[in-house]
Amino acid sequence: MNPANMKSLVEVLRTRAAEQPDQLAFNFLLDGESLEAKVSYSELDARARAIGAVLQKKGLTGKTVVLLYAPGPEYIAGFFGCLYGGAIAVPAYPPNPSQIRLTVKKLQGVMKDAGCAAVLATTDIVRKLKPLFLLSPSMWRLKWIPTDQVESSAGDRWKDTNLTPDHIAFLQYTSGSTGEPKGVMLSHGNLIANLETIQKGFDYTTKSRGVIWLPPYHDMGLIGGILCPIFTGFPVVLMSPIDFLMKPQRWLQAVSKYKATVTGGPNFAYALCVRKISAEDKVKLDLSSLLVAFNGAEPIRNEVLESCAQKF
Repeated sequence: MNPANMKSLVEVLRTRAAEQPDQLAFNFLLDGESLEAKVSYSELDARARAIGAVLQKKGLTGKTVVLLYAPGPEYIAGFFGCLYGGAIAVPAYPPNPSQIRLTVKKLQGVMKDAGCAAVLATTDIVRKLKPLFLLSPSMWRLKWIPTDQVESSAGDRWKDTNLTPDHIAFLQYTSGSTGEPKGVMLSHGNLIANLETIQKGFDYTTKSRGVIWLPPYHDMGLIGGILCPIFTGFPVVLMSPIDFLMKPQRWLQAVSKYKATVTGGPNFAYALCVRKISAEDKVKLDLSSLLVAFNGAEPIRNEVLESCAQKF
């Protein structure tokens, strides 16, 4: 298959599922270390069709839908479920319990700006968040859909929406750390062109192997860590950014254990590994499989890269 010639990300995943149904797409380290949840292309396609069919049944084709998930398998299923249903996904961070008022306010701003018609989340997140919107009638009227309750059989009712490169796939919003969150419209054509560029620039092949802990809501985590591996056709080990921050050695332990050829993160992550990983933990690592260690999303400091290269 040549994904660069395809019309949409739905076509890319559908073709992967048809041609490589049992190939591993993602392996989630649910505890950051050894508790695994594996997802093949056919399993992801089936979940996306089921969720997409529910969105179609609820009249959400062409509507914007906010995604409120913790990092994990259900988030990716929800994201592709939006695409399969012909809806426009709006990935967003779930509100932070320690800053609940501020983060709910920002989330409401994003949802209002995007004109969201529905919320996709897990049952647990719906239960916790829905009451927070009681004082906001426009938010309360949204359709709240717990995707972990969607039956697999729903996928039998899915209808191909025949997406074109010009269809909007999702809206990517800034974090809002320096002002109000601002959104950008990304079409399927935009994304496929971007993914092809990354694939060529990083020299990805089907023999590549990834380890990614980045938040799956923005460029590096979503496009680099989830969409590009599907586009190229190689598996990725994923973990929550919280699990990485709690124990930075988990990142390099996963690279060592799963023989990753590609990984990466912001400059601070490399500096954190230099400071926090002990000599005792370092000797247990084998990073010789790595071909690409990318660095971005914040200023890149040569002294950090030099110290990281020397230590590891």
